[in-house]
Amino acid sequence: MERRVVVTGLGAITPIGNNVEEMWEGIKQGKCGIDDITLFDTTDSKVKIAAEVKNFNPEEVFDRKTAKRLDRYSHFAIIAAREAIKDSKLDVDKIDKTRFGVAISSGIGGLKTIEDNDGILREKGADRVSPMFIPMATSNMAAGNVSIEIGAQGESYSIVTACASGTHTIGEGYRAIKHGYQDLMLVGGAEASITPLGIAGFANLKALSTCTDKERASIPFDKERSGFVMGEGAGLLLLEEYEHAKQRGAKIYAEVVGYSATSDAYHITSPSPEGEGGARAMVNAINEAGIKPEQVDYINTHGTSTPLNDKFETKAIKRALGEASKNVMISSTKGNTGHLLGAAGGVEAIITVKAIEDEFVPPTIHYKVPDEECDLDIVPNVGRNKKINYAMSDSLGFGGHNSVVLFKKFED
Repeated sequence: MERRVVVTGLGAITPIGNNVEEMWEGIKQGKCGIDDITLFDTTDSKVKIAAEVKNFNPEEVFDRKTAKRLDRYSHFAIIAAREAIKDSKLDVDKIDKTRFGVAISSGIGGLKTIEDNDGILREKGADRVSPMFIPMATSNMAAGNVSIEIGAQGESYSIVTACASGTHTIGEGYRAIKHGYQDLMLVGGAEASITPLGIAGFANLKALSTCTDKERASIPFDKERSGFVMGEGAGLLLLEEYEHAKQRGAKIYAEVVGYSATSDAYHITSPSPEGEGGARAMVNAINEAGIKPEQVDYINTHGTSTPLNDKFETKAIKRALGEASKNVMISSTKGNTGHLLGAAGGVEAIITVKAIEDEFVPPTIHYKVPDEECDLDIVPNVGRNKKINYAMSDSLGFGGHNSVVLFKKFED
């Protein structure tokens, strides 16, 4: 018997707010988290701006020893996990911990740890590389550290599908509960790749915008878009089996009703030109929910601000929704947060859930120049007060990975 899955807790740390409410207020106010890079000296970098987490000192959150034994991306994951659990009012000691899983993705993992220790290896020799290098660097360690932090003894893993990772993780957590393997799953993503190597790699791939105007660098669906802006942070959702949540009197934000993951099998960085893979994921999620395309009110798109993504994602939405694509509201919130890579899906799923709860459609900020190839209703610059019954969050990753999760306004 398939079981209902609901969202009962949210946690985030992002470039526009260090908790969910700060972030959501930032979205509603059109706040932009993009600014000059402070995490390293950009003198020799083609890229000067990014969307960093602000006012964050790990030693104010963790004891000094713990802070030093975790990479920045794990710091973010644990902070988001603590908020999500607190928000859910879940008493972990009163549940079956073996039925509580954790799935937290990261596209790259502990990149700063890798860079730092490579420098030590080259300058001081192999014996000086930190014994904590591997536990800090690997991309599964956010999930591992959070499982230890909260005492969750069920499934614990990290899915790595580049920028689709966070949404993949949410979807697989949904399936684990829906099909009876777990009762609760803490899911989402964490990323901290604003480093010299991370920025240089994406810049040389021609994926990043080199624009220095903070309001014109990340401009999804705008004809003048030239690449994405790197972001960092974490976004986690507590998913819970409906009867389990009901029994403990949990607040329910929304219900998860559809999910799909597909592959373009086309190119390592470009989506398929006709959007076939992304469209198939959307159609599958809609079919699983048992609804019609015209019932989808809002889509939080991947919307990276790269020339190819926004064009082909527009095609994918048209292909998936058909005539209904003319009426659906879509937006990209990467103008606010930048692109959080493996954490993007987690943060954007939270934004989608809050949009349903608050009946507010987030805007696509900094939009000026229309693109005839991106001609859907992108909710330009100003959000809308609208009731949302069904909303999708889309993620499309390098390697041709597509993942889509579909939320519904909760009804008892």
